[in-house]
Amino acid sequence: MSSRRDLLSPRDYDEDAESLRSPLSDQDSDSEDDEFLARSRTTLELAEHDRTVLDDEEELEKLLTRSGPTHDIRRIFSPNRSNVRIGKKEEARRQRRRKERAARKARREKRHGDDEEMYEMEEGHPGDESSLLSSSSSDSDERIKEQYADIQDRQKVSWRKLTLVSSAIFVLFLILLLGAYKASAGFRSSHNPKTPLSNGTALFAPTTILISLDGFRADFLDRGLTPTLNGFIAEGVSPQYMRPSFPSVTFPNHFTLVTGLYPESHGIVGNTFWDPELQEQFYYTHPNVSMQAKWWNAEPLWMTAENQEVRSAIHMWPGSEAHIGGVEPTYLDQYNGSEVLARKTQRILELLDLPGLEQESLPVPQRPQFIAAYVPNVDADGHKYGPNSTEIRSTISKVDDMLADLFTGLGERNLTEVVNIVVVSDHGMASTSTERLVQLDDLIDLNLTSHIDGWPLRGIRPKRPEDLKTLQDQLERVKSQYSDAIEIYTREGMPERYHFKNNDRIAPLWVIPKTGWAIVERPEFDAQVALQNGDVYHPKGIHGYDHEHPLMRAIFIARGPAFPHPPNSRLDVFQNINVYNILCDSLGIKPHPNNGTLRLPLQPSGLHSDEDAPVLDTSSDPPATQEPTQTVAHTSTVMISSSISTTSDTESASASPSAKPEEAADDETDTDWWDSILDKVEDVKDWATDLLDDIKEEFSPAR
Repeated sequence: MSSRRDLLSPRDYDEDAESLRSPLSDQDSDSEDDEFLARSRTTLELAEHDRTVLDDEEELEKLLTRSGPTHDIRRIFSPNRSNVRIGKKEEARRQRRRKERAARKARREKRHGDDEEMYEMEEGHPGDESSLLSSSSSDSDERIKEQYADIQDRQKVSWRKLTLVSSAIFVLFLILLLGAYKASAGFRSSHNPKTPLSNGTALFAPTTILISLDGFRADFLDRGLTPTLNGFIAEGVSPQYMRPSFPSVTFPNHFTLVTGLYPESHGIVGNTFWDPELQEQFYYTHPNVSMQAKWWNAEPLWMTAENQEVRSAIHMWPGSEAHIGGVEPTYLDQYNGSEVLARKTQRILELLDLPGLEQESLPVPQRPQFIAAYVPNVDADGHKYGPNSTEIRSTISKVDDMLADLFTGLGERNLTEVVNIVVVSDHGMASTSTERLVQLDDLIDLNLTSHIDGWPLRGIRPKRPEDLKTLQDQLERVKSQYSDAIEIYTREGMPERYHFKNNDRIAPLWVIPKTGWAIVERPEFDAQVALQNGDVYHPKGIHGYDHEHPLMRAIFIARGPAFPHPPNSRLDVFQNINVYNILCDSLGIKPHPNNGTLRLPLQPSGLHSDEDAPVLDTSSDPPATQEPTQTVAHTSTVMISSSISTTSDTESASASPSAKPEEAADDETDTDWWDSILDKVEDVKDWATDLLDDIKEEFSPAR
């Protein structure tokens, strides 16, 4: 087909229509010419009706097709036809019209906005209007067509990119949604499926064994005495240590471990305390009193399990005999402090050997899924001999051997990868000394008190409300003299991190010893007389201090199908309020509301062997005895504080500290051989005292 340069524009038709019509109408033509003339007139009428049609070659082609054979109509408009010859005037007119068309196109492009100009600039075409005017109309049209084709292609690419980006965002949203779902309770249930695991001979529903090593301080693992526990850490997942809850004593922390609650929330606020509502005293060594349900105001894990049809077996856990909530464990072993360690191992394995899901004839499986065992040996000997004694080293080794026997028994039953094992402790232990005693009688008037709670910290309850202010003032007067030994708080003023204020069982006024110190009252123990006579204070090991102190650190170690972590995984340090949730998740049961936040799966922060593992701050255990200077100086302080009741006595006593250190300086000139003899005598006294203690009572007074 001819190019547009060979055709007339609509204006050409408009101006020459008459000239074309008249000559043709006057001609005497044959029938062929008459038919051709009729088609030509139709074409001209269509062009006059819609002049814009001829601007487009495709539209022109359609028009020519409608008008008849294309070669005929082209003959009329072709410049080669003799009856439509174009002279110089016509050529000038054409050039003018081309320029006008170029100008109109430029104006249209300008009206189309900056977008077209932007695309032109991106493709390297300047947006100068003169360039359009200087080119021929056909070249301009072709360029514009190419540009618009490019724009359309790029628009298609842009939409394709937008679709891909939108799809990626949608997929990312689905991934985040799935992650949130996996973090939900539904995922935790699927993470600990209730599908039984087989050891080859029996089917085991999710099963967890919890073992508490009472008084096992975290750094006991660093003494080279615990190959089994250290190997357990290398195989499992654990933090560098676990924080107990305040106060760091046995009964509050063991109930926290199985409820996930702070002591202020579950109500067991000490080994001993007064309940103002019940008007009764809780004392942990009197089971006929302490093992009553009225004291225990929270749901322990065995109750959670039994309520969800998961059988439990509790071996001597503190509080397990209290009939809490009217729900009993399926198997319950009463406390027996004289039980040998081998019997504990045997008992746990006996429970695992009971028939379970594989016995289809049983209406209910007899094998428990949750087994909790309490091991008091390290705590008892830590109190009795001190945490740095030869005796405690032997006890630590024996407990580690007990665990070795248990793990061997699990391996023989092919249960190492079938059951979960969690080993914890409730608190640490610190050495005490006769030189680190504070006589409470010398700080306050005990006649104004009705009850004194706790140990080694002391909660003071006044007889009358107005006595509280008097007692508080008495403590404030001596506070500065004992700044190295004690801290004094009202219940409302307790540090927030203690979580120890929101319960009426917490006394209104507290004297809290610093780590390694103890508070005593006469006539149980007279600190001054003991110092003068060289008596040794018992117990030699104490806990109950600030739960964040390094010497109070506990342990948490876990291994099993609920803990699918790389061996030797290291967790961030956490508090023992989180153990309850972890245990519930390992059993596939729903925990009761609690203060814990950790849930399975646990998220390790690395390995214990990593070079970037945190370096723990440590604290040396206080010495069992003080230097002579410190001993005499402390005696002077006791003498100062003993005269609160009268001003004259206080003034006379306040002059003594300056003289006592001089006497201590003289004592330091004694010969080494004399010190050696004194040390030997002290050792004999310790041995004799320990022997008498063994005869008088079977266990330490502190548990």
